[in-house]
Amino acid sequence: MSVFVTMIPAWLAQTTPTGGSGFMGIHMGYLLVMGGTMLLSFLISSTLKRRFHEYSQIPLRITGAQVAELMLRQNGIYDVKVMHTPGHLTDHYDPTNKTVNLSEAVYHQNSVAAAAVAAHECGHAVQHQTAYAWLGFRSRMVPMVNIASQLMNVVMLLGVVGMFALGNGALIWVIVACLGVTTAFALVTLPVEFDASRRAMVWLESSGLANSMEHDRAKNALFWAAMTYVAGAIGSAAMLVYYLMQVMGSRRE
Repeated sequence: MSVFVTMIPAWLAQTTPTGGSGFMGIHMGYLLVMGGTMLLSFLISSTLKRRFHEYSQIPLRITGAQVAELMLRQNGIYDVKVMHTPGHLTDHYDPTNKTVNLSEAVYHQNSVAAAAVAAHECGHAVQHQTAYAWLGFRSRMVPMVNIASQLMNVVMLLGVVGMFALGNGALIWVIVACLGVTTAFALVTLPVEFDASRRAMVWLESSGLANSMEHDRAKNALFWAAMTYVAGAIGSAAMLVYYLMQVMGSRRE
């Protein structure tokens, strides 16, 4: 959900009331937040891709799809299907139709990286089966996040076509509200993702699929995958704080 951070229109930063020098009239605080967030995301994403490529070269005896099937069965889950989906690192669990969706590489490969990712997605299926509280809370937030996304699209459209009927102050409040929702969603996502990784690593160790060295590498791969969510949460929270400071600054003037 960190996409909302980078999609905030820069023209609003040009009209924020607290002043300050910047590039082409854009407030320096906005540039620092955006630049820092993009740099952090780039570093984490690059490390994740490098680790995934490295650990994809370490073979295991079964594929990611077989890992997923085995973990589901050993956890007593028989109503979840394992499917493959296009793209790279597009793996996810869909609770609405109970499917573990693995990217082509993960589905077909027999590697430490594929096993780690497959087990992580099955960790979400186990969360669903056991009614893990944070997963349920996140699922209930999805409609609000969708509304926030639509509102952000409207705000961007107003900025592009130059329609300021609501006034810049009102539009900033809309952004603050939307960022509040998306930041809350990003923060709630963190325990969900870390818990799924914990369940994955416990199962990989107990199943005997990975020896100690392979287990550590799988754990490292999942750590960097989780860091992408941390970066998104930090970026969203930083942008929320920035706009709150703008609003509070304007009220004091």
